[in-house]
Amino acid sequence: MTLLSSTPPFVDLQWIRERPQALSVALADVRWYLDGSSGRDAYESGHLPGAVFVDLDRWLSGPASRKHGRNPLPIPAVFAAGMSASGIGDGDVVVAYDDAGGVIAARLVWMLRSIGHAAAVLDGGMAAYDGALETAAPAIQPRAFTERPWPADLLAGIDETVEGGAVVMDARNRDRYEGRQDPIDPRPGHIPGAVNVPCRGNLEPDGRLAQPQQLRENFRKAGIESADGVISYCGSGVTACHNLLVMEHVGLGLGRLFVGGWSQYAHASHLPIETNRPVSWLQRRHAS
Repeated sequence: MTLLSSTPPFVDLQWIRERPQALSVALADVRWYLDGSSGRDAYESGHLPGAVFVDLDRWLSGPASRKHGRNPLPIPAVFAAGMSASGIGDGDVVVAYDDAGGVIAARLVWMLRSIGHAAAVLDGGMAAYDGALETAAPAIQPRAFTERPWPADLLAGIDETVEGGAVVMDARNRDRYEGRQDPIDPRPGHIPGAVNVPCRGNLEPDGRLAQPQQLRENFRKAGIESADGVISYCGSGVTACHNLLVMEHVGLGLGRLFVGGWSQYAHASHLPIETNRPVSWLQRRHAS
């Protein structure tokens, strides 16, 4: 599996400011909240200069269902139309941000990179910006954005996620992984055998990425030393993308996304669940 984008998965403000003049960068605000708060309202109250708002529910997700989860991938035509309507064209390098350290913006970046489009998460997100925010939305001219299919080799379905053989990685916070609470899905817990690498553990307190050695150690503690054979999931395929991008960032390679996530699995009442913390995948492998 090879992503076609040569752009690193995470960039900082200096990278944007020092880019070659011929390189067209499109800033995308991808704020979105699990509690239903409006990302657009947050955008309109203040955003990075020139940034466009990309609506995760409208352009980065298909219709929610019990069968496919809360945020399945949209059909490619919808995604392409959304990028075009947002003023993002084939030649633009997209730099996406949010106010959560990039764990939401990672969804757009992963989607773009998966089809070979140059894209990166702004490390630190809004908190890293050192200038005045804007409230007026920029004038948007639709751009040509080529429709491309989602790559099957970077995706995993529910059957192959649960049938064994893969390293299944849960990106949710530990309390949801352990089943101590779940604010939105019908059953608390996690996929049996899944290891927990909370995506927010990739971040320093200021919202920037931790150092590469610390990030690699986070994965190593879960028994992951390579992304080969790893399937990443979360509640609905949003924050799981952050773990995939981080693995790429630190040189572990490319994993796959189970986009339906826990919102799909929890509705499959015939499938078992686990609660509390199981032994690590590495311990399971050595015991087998």
